[in-house]
Amino acid sequence: MDRAGGAGAAPAAQRTLVLRQPLDLSATLGPLRRGGGDPAVRRVGVGPWATWWWATRTPAGTALMSLQHLPSGGPHGAVRAAAWGAGADCAVAGVPELLGEDQDGSAFVPRAEHAALVSAWRRHRGVRVPRTRAVFEALAGAAIEQVVTGVEAHRAWRDLLRRFGEVAPGGLHDAGPVGPSAPGGPAEGMRVPPTAREWAAIPSWEWLRAGVEERRRRVVVGASRCAPALERTVLLPPERVEPALRTLPGVGVWTAAEVRHRAHGDPDAFSFADYHVAKNVSYALTGQVLDDAGCAEVIECYRGHRYRVQRLLELDGIARPRRAARMTLPTHVPVATGMRS
Repeated sequence: MDRAGGAGAAPAAQRTLVLRQPLDLSATLGPLRRGGGDPAVRRVGVGPWATWWWATRTPAGTALMSLQHLPSGGPHGAVRAAAWGAGADCAVAGVPELLGEDQDGSAFVPRAEHAALVSAWRRHRGVRVPRTRAVFEALAGAAIEQVVTGVEAHRAWRDLLRRFGEVAPGGLHDAGPVGPSAPGGPAEGMRVPPTAREWAAIPSWEWLRAGVEERRRRVVVGASRCAPALERTVLLPPERVEPALRTLPGVGVWTAAEVRHRAHGDPDAFSFADYHVAKNVSYALTGQVLDDAGCAEVIECYRGHRYRVQRLLELDGIARPRRAARMTLPTHVPVATGMRS
């Protein structure tokens, strides 16, 4: 990688990754963004050449990284990455893994009888499963999304990061007046999620103010106590990751899957126990709306790539018909539930 910086600007690590296979950058990084107003993940521009910004923590410190897919540089183009902050080198070094450049999807072949999946695979051959290695970061976000609607969860994540996250590097003090997170820059207002210790120190009333009740708060705080061990799960074989994550109180099959297909790059991390996913996937593949057990039977033939099936069908917008009104936002959050843990 190279070191780049202008006059009066702190150096930023950067590299250009020549792609060996097709890449849809937005479809690949999209799951990392928790709502359109996510302070940690931002897309600037539209179309295949949009720039993605990601504020995160690395073992070396905080980093703000930009990624843009370039049409030239190789048969599938290239990705230009640049990063600011103490963790810049670490962030840029992880770009191939983040983008799934080393993933082998050759074993995934949609069955002819699953016409919707065949069609989605043809249209989205460039989608990959990201691997951020930021395990606690992914778990905190997933825990906040338990039980409630996406609108509520995204609002809570946005509020907590804006008030307790760290200003993303690349601003006036470390990158000169034209730094990306400086006022008017493309990353203005972005925040790095709190450290495990900082999450645990947020007063309970501030969680409630953000709309997060005690049950979900306890999941994040409990996980914060073993954050170093959580980060080490990226070194485990894929089959051992889910059991390791589920030893934590409040972390069930759904939360573990949400972490695995973000932090671990696991293409098999299907979101069982979700209110919609199994029903939508089973409908897309069979024309029937099935529960988790029924859907599991249908997608067993794709074991090893079951999340890939989920993601492809999500990108195509395939969902079961709805005959009832959409769920309304509750005025309170239940203390306990069997769903999405």
